[in-house]
Amino acid sequence: MLRSAVVVLCLLFLTACTAAPIPGATSSAPQPAATASGVAVPTPGKALSAKPTTPPSPRESLVLATDAAGADLLVINPADPGSPLEQRIPVGQAPWDVAVSGTRAFVSTAEGMAVVDLEERRRTSLIPYANPAGSISHGEYRPGGTGIAVSADGSTVFVAVLRADGTSVLEKMDVQDGRTVGTVEVGLRPFDILLSADGSEIYTIDHDSFSIHVINTETLAARRIEVAPFGTQGGLASWEKPHYGAIDDAGNLLLPYQGLALAVVDPASGAVSVEEMTANSHQHGTALVDDTLLVVGTGAFGNATGSPNLTVRDTASGDERILPLDRLHETVVPWVDPGTGKAYALLSGGYTRDGSWPGITVVDLETFEQRELAVPGRPQSLAVMP
Repeated sequence: MLRSAVVVLCLLFLTACTAAPIPGATSSAPQPAATASGVAVPTPGKALSAKPTTPPSPRESLVLATDAAGADLLVINPADPGSPLEQRIPVGQAPWDVAVSGTRAFVSTAEGMAVVDLEERRRTSLIPYANPAGSISHGEYRPGGTGIAVSADGSTVFVAVLRADGTSVLEKMDVQDGRTVGTVEVGLRPFDILLSADGSEIYTIDHDSFSIHVINTETLAARRIEVAPFGTQGGLASWEKPHYGAIDDAGNLLLPYQGLALAVVDPASGAVSVEEMTANSHQHGTALVDDTLLVVGTGAFGNATGSPNLTVRDTASGDERILPLDRLHETVVPWVDPGTGKAYALLSGGYTRDGSWPGITVVDLETFEQRELAVPGRPQSLAVMP
């Protein structure tokens, strides 16, 4: 998914964690030997420091969240712990993901792709899918739009759409014309899609297909790359599958698996290398800020046997800090408090399986202290308003 949060953040890691083996991993590069050992617990006040940054204006403090259990886009002020929910904007049933360009937000719902004017705080249009859901429902397996990305100029939106028969397509939408102008088959249930820095390619993270698809944004020509650090055994029943990802400065895709493996995918060559991770927790939401990767762990599933946590990883060194969490979460975005200039991670409580809760966890990325914001509904995907 394209995230609109642009935050100047540099995290320094003072200790390294012990590596862990990646059983059955497949890679085009040598893989590290590792064991799923314990995780490192951060030392408050010492693990991280943020380099000086100009605090954003109060307008930049606001965050958008999709209420996956309802039909609204939520406007949230994380700097107001007493009353963080500022407004509900009706967008369409079962909104999944949100992307921002300029003064507009684009939301993938079960009904269509909603266009929201952020200055007027209202939906201005709902573009129907070329592959409509048929019947409207809620939950992780509901038909309709999932991952979404928008071009830099806001004229074109790409939405992954789960069909009623369980197959998936990517739809390319012209915002001004209000219609889908092209579709292409992709892997099953893309939770997330990512747009390359130059806007020439879209990458679908195909949750149930152990793959990504690399798609030319002009022609929609597509090719598949298998990404399966733990193999494809178990098929649809497997837990060792991708959810969300990020793109580094070199254009590589970073896909975390189970808190045990980080798949680094070169979309140009199709090469996949695997790096060790130490969280030992089934991983969902992912965000990259400068050289720091933030990954949400949801606990023991499949070959992951640990507890819910947040990984803070230096992508240059591979060093990780693991922060235990008391709640389950789905996605993560970086955020800077406009009053203090301090850097935080915001974690959404709208976990797509059992265990979701109506709120957001705010994590101080210097001290690792946590606090919760009460946000009604099921806040699933987050984006910072520019």
